[in-house]
Formats: sequence, structure tokens, C-alpha cells
Amino acid sequence: MLSSSWSYAIITAITIIAVLTWYAFKLLKQVKVQTEKQQQLELQKQQALKVHDKKIIDSIVIIVRAMKEEQCDFAEGCWRLCVLLDSLKLSESLSIHFPAIFELYNAIKHMPILEQRKQLKKQERMKLDFERMKIEAELTNDIKKDLEQLHQYALERISMLIR
Repeated sequence: MLSSSWSYAIITAITIIAVLTWYAFKLLKQVKVQTEKQQQLELQKQQALKVHDKKIIDSIVIIVRAMKEEQCDFAEGCWRLCVLLDSLKLSESLSIHFPAIFELYNAIKHMPILEQRKQLKKQERMKLDFERMKIEAELTNDIKKDLEQLHQYALERISMLIR
């Protein structure tokens, strides 16, 4: 027969193994719960980004339609579109896809607006207006092409975001 010290050692070893096994399962369960929480948070984040982008793209569609129907001039429309396109969370490098829109925006974004514009002398305003109209005239055909592509892009994005 085993001596009592061996019996005590075996019982102690079995107890230690049981406690460690229980602790390992407890840790695995915590990791599983934490992973599920992280996945849920990531899903919520993606949903929030989709909602954000859907609102932005809805606005883009409205502006594009207004520009195509000549209810909004190209300078103002391109300015608004570029700001909106830059705020999309799930899309990148849109300036590459719509170069004329961004070119016009980059050419006029330094120009003062609202109160700052009102403070300019009439001759300065006329000079800026001439500069803007000249750039618009040079880019009109390319902007019209970009608007068609942007409209198609926006409609496709909307259908993807709804899913």
C-alpha cells in the first residue's frame, strides 16, 4: 500500500490539477465572452459608419441632381461635394475617381466666403469671381462627366449600405 505521505501528495496533485483545470476553463470562458463583446462592438461601429455614410451619400445625390439640373452652380456644388466626400468613413481616395470636382474645389477653396467675402472690396470680389468663372468654364465638361460617375457611384453605395 501507498504510504500516507504518497496518498497526501497524490490527493494534493489531483486537487491542484482540478483547480488549474477549472481556472483554465474560467479564463477561456472570459476570453470567449470578451471576444464576443469585441465582435459586437465592431459590428455596432460598422453599422454606425454605414448610417453616417448613408446620410452623406443621400446629401451627395441631392447636390449632384441640383448641379445637373443647374439649380446649383459648379463652384458651390463642387465645394460641398468635396467636403462631403472627404467625410465618408467607408470610402477612400475619391479625389482620384472624381478629379475635375476636386480640381475645381482645390482651385477655389482659398477664396473667402460669407462675411469674409462681404468685407472684400468690389474689385477684389470681381477678380475672384472672374478667376472662379474661368476655372469653372475650363472644367465644365469634365465636371459633368464626374457628376454622372459620382451619381452612379452614390446610387451603388446606397444600395450596398442598405444591406
